[in-house]
Amino acid sequence: MVQQTAGSTSTRILCLSGGIGGAKLALGLYRILKPRELAVLSNTGDDFEHFGLYISPDLDTVMYTLAGENNIEQGWGRAGETWTFIEQMQRLGGATWFRLGDGDLATHLRRTELLGQGKSLGEVTAELCRHLGVEAELLPMSDDPVRTVVITADGRELMFQHYLVRELAEPVVREFRFVGADRAQPNPRLLSLLQNPDLQAIVICPSNPFVSIDPMLEVPGIRDALKACPAPIVAVSPIVGGQAIKGPLAKMLAEQQLPVNALTVAGCYQDLLSGFVLDTQDAELATALQIPVRVTNTVMHSLQDRENLAQTVLEFTRELRA
Repeated sequence: MVQQTAGSTSTRILCLSGGIGGAKLALGLYRILKPRELAVLSNTGDDFEHFGLYISPDLDTVMYTLAGENNIEQGWGRAGETWTFIEQMQRLGGATWFRLGDGDLATHLRRTELLGQGKSLGEVTAELCRHLGVEAELLPMSDDPVRTVVITADGRELMFQHYLVRELAEPVVREFRFVGADRAQPNPRLLSLLQNPDLQAIVICPSNPFVSIDPMLEVPGIRDALKACPAPIVAVSPIVGGQAIKGPLAKMLAEQQLPVNALTVAGCYQDLLSGFVLDTQDAELATALQIPVRVTNTVMHSLQDRENLAQTVLEFTRELRA
């Protein structure tokens, strides 16, 4: 395959991804496309500071996945990780609720160092990807801070990682707030891609619409730029058979008195979508949607599953363009 230079105009597919679930499809797309044909816009609403370090959970999950260094069994972190740092932190009485492996710690240290030198989050992400051999463009949704806050039924406001990891997603959810989104600027590279006539499709990966995709859409200008882009936009449902494949999405839907099904997910993006991808378990829902639907296996257990779904999604987008 012919390698392209960073920032070239060869990008054909843009996908929007959160962490684990979205990264699976992003990897499938990455494996069947040529280098530099894929760009991934990643959620940074989960970002936070811990031990004085700037941590980007979703960016790192996608980066490690595309680099082939993700921990498949855990679903997060790096493969072959060691835990000396966190073990010693526990011994010294420090916080250990957010487990940082030794290799992962180096990523956060390097990111924090580069940000301290005045580089933007996008520039830092590109540099980290280069060193890990990732040839796709991985784009933070904004270089400005946006923080997802979970409002619980008992009135607490929890930073997302506190809700998800420290409290194991147990509090009842009432709503979400995206602090700083109204002041954030879209990633400039994203806007350039969306204006590029060579862009052939936009894929919303099977990620949580509330806490993975909505933070991106809340940044002023991103939703409008997506709507103005002539490329078809296709979303893959993260809900299959009334269950979330990964994470607390089904619980969040139920706690907000919303139907726990793929139709609710499609409704979150109704002003954007050209098409929607349902799992075979939900085939009967297809007639309830007013847009083209592709029914296929969306549960990605194996690497072949990831590639098969990616191929099906790309074929669907080609049909929509035609």
